[in-house]
Amino acid sequence: MKIETKKGHEIVGRIILDKIEGGEWPPGARLPSVTQLSEQFGVGRSTVREALSALKATGWLDIRHGGGTFVKPVLPTEAPAGSSLFQEADSILELLEVRQILETGTASFAAKRRTDDDLIKLEVILNRMEQALRADDTAEGEKADLDFHAAIAAASRNTLLIQMMDSLAQRLGETIGKTRELWFFQERSTAERLLEEHRSIYEAIRQADSMLAAERIGEHLTKVESVLKPSIHA
Repeated sequence: MKIETKKGHEIVGRIILDKIEGGEWPPGARLPSVTQLSEQFGVGRSTVREALSALKATGWLDIRHGGGTFVKPVLPTEAPAGSSLFQEADSILELLEVRQILETGTASFAAKRRTDDDLIKLEVILNRMEQALRADDTAEGEKADLDFHAAIAAASRNTLLIQMMDSLAQRLGETIGKTRELWFFQERSTAERLLEEHRSIYEAIRQADSMLAAERIGEHLTKVESVLKPSIHA
């Protein structure tokens, strides 16, 4: 079957979840490869990856880089509420406050602990963000934005922080999507500034300046909140 929808990853995620809950893929089972799932569902590999990432974030899957994707040995007792949090304006603001605290910490540790490989990954993501901006590709821009913040968390080398970021990944993706949509519909100079903010965060991490990295990502997230607030209270 071929899935043609802007929310294809949600449908794919639901199908995978049904297979897990139905016992076809029991706890501990290894899932088919991304390529195999892509062919099975008739969607792009990026759609499959997005669905798998969401299920990982909500506790259903364990994705081992280079080792495959496995159903968690212990499954969540129930499916999380997902995006229902976004129905309430205050919930979005609370999420931004949590994100502010969490990401200033990850950026600080990332500056102290990042490796050359971490810097290369961040550079690649920044290039993706720039290409998306030039092409007016908001979907790719949103994905690169989320990947950038996840890469910073990975560079922190703090397992608990990484897990906390993973658990927020789906919700952060929703928030970043709203932010970038607002930015892209404003003047192009504003969208350019968004890219420059990410570059400045990268530079602080590259310079191993933990205080500057925390300060710059804090300023960036404050900007995110200021852009979102008018739409939240509209």
